[in-house]
Amino acid sequence: MKVSIGTPPVDVLAIADTGSDLTWTQCKPCSQCYKQDAPVFDPHRTSTYREISCESASCAAVGTSSCDDGNNCAYRLSYGDNSYSIGSLGAETFTFKSSSGKNISIPGVVFGCGHQNDGTFNETASGIVGLGGGAVSIVTQLSKSIGGRFSYCLTPLVSESNVSSKIKFGNNAVVLGSNVVSTPLIKKNPDTFYFINLEGISVADKQIAYENSSSSKLDNTTDEGNIIIDSGTTLTFLPQQFYDDLQSTLKESINGKQVSDPNGLLGLCYQVEDNIKLPNLVVHFTGADVVLPPTSTFIQVSEGTICLTFVPSDDIAIFGNLSQMNFLIGYDLINQKLSFLPVDCTKY
Repeated sequence: MKVSIGTPPVDVLAIADTGSDLTWTQCKPCSQCYKQDAPVFDPHRTSTYREISCESASCAAVGTSSCDDGNNCAYRLSYGDNSYSIGSLGAETFTFKSSSGKNISIPGVVFGCGHQNDGTFNETASGIVGLGGGAVSIVTQLSKSIGGRFSYCLTPLVSESNVSSKIKFGNNAVVLGSNVVSTPLIKKNPDTFYFINLEGISVADKQIAYENSSSSKLDNTTDEGNIIIDSGTTLTFLPQQFYDDLQSTLKESINGKQVSDPNGLLGLCYQVEDNIKLPNLVVHFTGADVVLPPTSTFIQVSEGTICLTFVPSDDIAIFGNLSQMNFLIGYDLINQKLSFLPVDCTKY
């Protein structure tokens, strides 16, 4: 996702993440920054940057924060894959492109200036755009101007075009069309996450009912909202028993030669052959049947080997971004609704 930060505005390409709140970018001075293609943002070369006091509500909302020597807010974030960002909390003018062609500038957006960052980030991204439901999320900060609506369209990992994924806010983010399906968003703790309800998954004509057998540390005391949708997580994570049932059903319906993942990460893999037929999966959310083609559920991990992009987990179940590719996905936080529309995101 591309945003512009500062005055004059500097373009920043960052990862859109519905599973976290704080937006941050790598900043000078860098004590430890990963390599990025774009120039690193310099807060001293913009006229609108200001630091945030460690007594502010924004500092408290970050969660893991402290005071530096100048009584400014210092933050420390870590992610599920052990990536992290450490830096200073600031406020800056963010500029977004609109469908009318005019730029929209929003002053005073709270974000992180990361001086020490590392992990699984690639060189094209300068940081994270936090799209979660928490207080410092950019969605929450812009809630008045965007009416609680945003949508995105994730392009496939392998694509002949160099088109990047798109994100829209406000009225432009409403998902419309005859093939739209919608499911309720369910409010639970923590408020960062977008919980939805998974009822089962079908392989051909066989449906596997979802039973939450996880021992998640999160608030899953009720069956409603048993999975989160997360654009920042690659794979889809399911409770062990449900995953086992899905895997055995897939084995029965796929006529290929089973092999092991050379990386040792994924559980169900096949040798690529001309005659192999992979089934569609239908993910049954409450009120919404989402059809996933094999391009969303299997990924090539090495020459001649493809593997299922679903894995077992003892923690929270997650509908990851590989399963979201080539869908226009709309979040309506006023009406608490999540919508899916199958599209070619390279042409959207």
